Amino acid sequence: MKRIIALLLASLVLGMTFNFIAAAQSTETQTPASVVKNAPAVAEAATIDSGYQIGPEDVLEISVWKEEGLKKETLVRPDGGISFPLIGEIHAAGKTEGQLQKEITQRLDKFIPDPVVSVSVLKVAGNKIYVIGKVNKPGEYAAGRYVDVLQVLSMAGGLTPFAAENGIKVLRKEGGKDTVFRFRYSQVKNGENLEQNIQLKGGDVVVVP
Repeated sequence: MKRIIALLLASLVLGMTFNFIAAAQSTETQTPASVVKNAPAVAEAATIDSGYQIGPEDVLEISVWKEEGLKKETLVRPDGGISFPLIGEIHAAGKTEGQLQKEITQRLDKFIPDPVVSVSVLKVAGNKIYVIGKVNKPGEYAAGRYVDVLQVLSMAGGLTPFAAENGIKVLRKEGGKDTVFRFRYSQVKNGENLEQNIQLKGGDVVVVP
C-alpha cells in the first residue's frame, strides 16, 4: 500500500514539473515576438499631430527608431527648409509634425526598411503675429502654438480709447490669396458670437482701426 501511495506522489510531482517547464517554454517563445511586434507601434505613436504648422526659426527634433545616428535637433531656416541625413534637403515650413513625419518616412524608406520616424517641435519661434493700429503696444509678437485674437490683443496692451472695437480685422495670406476675418470686440467680450475669436497663424496681421 505504501508503495502505491509513493508511486502516485511521484507521478503527481513529475506531472507538475512537466507543466511548469512547458509554461516557461511557451512564455520564452512568445515574449520576444510580442515585444518586436509592439515596439514599432509604440515608437510610431511618438509623433502626435497637434495641427500646428511649422514655421521658420522653429527648433525640431527628428529621430528614427533603432537608428542612433538619425537623431537630430535642427533649426528651420528662414527659407523654411531643413536638412536631414540620407535624405538631404526637405521643406518643413507650413507642414504639421505629422505631415513632415510622413514625408521623411517615405524618403527614408529607400535606405531603411520600414523606418519609424518621430517629429516634435521643441521650440516655437516662427509663429509671429503682427498687431497694427489703435492698440497700446503695436508690433510683432511671437505667439507660440495657440493664440486667438482676444489673446493677442491683450499681448498688445489692449485697445486705445479711440479704437473702433467692432471694426477689427485679421488679414491672412494663404496660397497666394488674401483672406479677411472680421472681429467685433464688443460681442466677444460679452460672450456672443465666439466663433469670431479664431486661432491665429504665423504671418497673420490684426488691424485695429
